[in-house]
Amino acid sequence: MPHAPTPGKHRLPTAEEMEAIGLVPLISPYMRNALTEMPDRLRTVFDVHGLTPRHGAVLPQLIAEQPLTVGELAHRMGLSLSTVSELVSALNKAGLVERREDPENRRRMLVRIDGRYQALVESFIARRSAPLLRALDSLTPDERAGFIAGLAAWAREARPPASGR
Repeated sequence: MPHAPTPGKHRLPTAEEMEAIGLVPLISPYMRNALTEMPDRLRTVFDVHGLTPRHGAVLPQLIAEQPLTVGELAHRMGLSLSTVSELVSALNKAGLVERREDPENRRRMLVRIDGRYQALVESFIARRSAPLLRALDSLTPDERAGFIAGLAAWAREARPPASGR
């Protein structure tokens, strides 16, 4: 059952919630290893251009479906249009993504992974996604929906507050 949030106040987790909290340290090495598991050519681009995991989060969205508008990316990632626009701009300057005008609406920009990096990014995303995909494959459709809903809720809560809030 959800707990009503009390602004500025933290609560102790229940015994059931502690089970979930206890799993986080088991996943944390996986998260930290993203850069070390990244292919050298891709890691070099990230290092040279000062790209962060936040920039990297755009790439799986573009593997799933290309091209996407900046607005579609913002919606999928749960970020503001201006934030995603900045991320895409940096990825474009680094040569990882291409931007072009949408022929159906010249005010919109379409974004896709640059062809020179497509296979490399796909391979990296496939390798990094494997443990999560195996976990999802082991769940029933209802469990999978609950798992994804829980991850989405956690991602929303873990996101740093927007500046000015």
